[in-house]
Amino acid sequence: MKNIHVIQRVLMILAILILITLPLAAQNQVRILQSNAAGDRVHIIDPATNKVVGQILGIEAGHGITASPDGTRIYVSSEGDDTLDVADVATLKVIKKIPLSGHPNNIAIAPDGRRVYVGIRQKVADVIDTASLTKIKSIRTEGPVHNLYVTPDGKNVVAGDASKNGYVSVLDTEKDAPAWAVKLGDDIRPMAISKNPDGSSRSIFVQIGNLNGFVVVDFKTRKEVARIELPKLPPGRVPIMTGSSESHGIAVTADQKTLLVNSRLNNALYSYSLPDLKLAGTAYLSGKGAAWITLTPDGKRAYVADPVGNMTIVVDVPTMKEVAKIPVGQVPKRNHTMVIAGRASNN
Repeated sequence: MKNIHVIQRVLMILAILILITLPLAAQNQVRILQSNAAGDRVHIIDPATNKVVGQILGIEAGHGITASPDGTRIYVSSEGDDTLDVADVATLKVIKKIPLSGHPNNIAIAPDGRRVYVGIRQKVADVIDTASLTKIKSIRTEGPVHNLYVTPDGKNVVAGDASKNGYVSVLDTEKDAPAWAVKLGDDIRPMAISKNPDGSSRSIFVQIGNLNGFVVVDFKTRKEVARIELPKLPPGRVPIMTGSSESHGIAVTADQKTLLVNSRLNNALYSYSLPDLKLAGTAYLSGKGAAWITLTPDGKRAYVADPVGNMTIVVDVPTMKEVAKIPVGQVPKRNHTMVIAGRASNN
């Protein structure tokens, strides 16, 4: 009888804990962050409604964008001020502008949230300590950095050269030093990184200036292993001759089964199966030039920035159909998916 009372008490405590934690869990929501290169604000999109639910003001010519893993901060590189701007998610206000060593472009955050890495045109990657919100180091790279990413395991930073040499520089995050580089011979555009089942880096998918497609770099051998050209347009479709590169947006789904690649030239989003890289689907878009891509955590929706049409286009990945167009700011560029605790709206 005594044991029954003990079990009942334990079950009651568990039920109370569940009731307490459910509201907290319900507050965690996915948001799409969209920077705008010709404005001073970041748009925050709710993927449940595909509506803009908030804005962060005062970020001049925002370019790269990321967020802390705990969902409390948003980081944006400001090309206008040469700073890394830090915004508080609870208030959607800029709380710090961190001076950088030069002109910034893309940024990325370590999986543990302790460091933000900023690509700098003056041939370095700046390292920002997120506890003190200060620049603590600059790591030399092979060329002027335009695109920059952190590998899924957090062990490396992958930096893309904005010159015709086309170096991909891989940096060691433990040593804060260069590790290796591969020369692709054309300016490096957006990249995506796939991982092995053990979490280690597998492939770097690299878009370059004059290829309507992407290059595949094997992380283990440190060599280029393939160049894949995107499909030609079918009869009746006209290419869009805008932008600085023909293919400018790429992403890997979290389950590592799909690679999404866009084409500015074709104004289309393509789906490739992984790891075999077989074409699996095509979505022709209604905008004026597909660019940067971010995905929902489940990989079912792709958000594609259209810097000519000043909007973000939403594609349903399983069906490869465009499902929404969201007006944002002037010349939307980088975008990012984050999970935030509590409020991310100032409407």
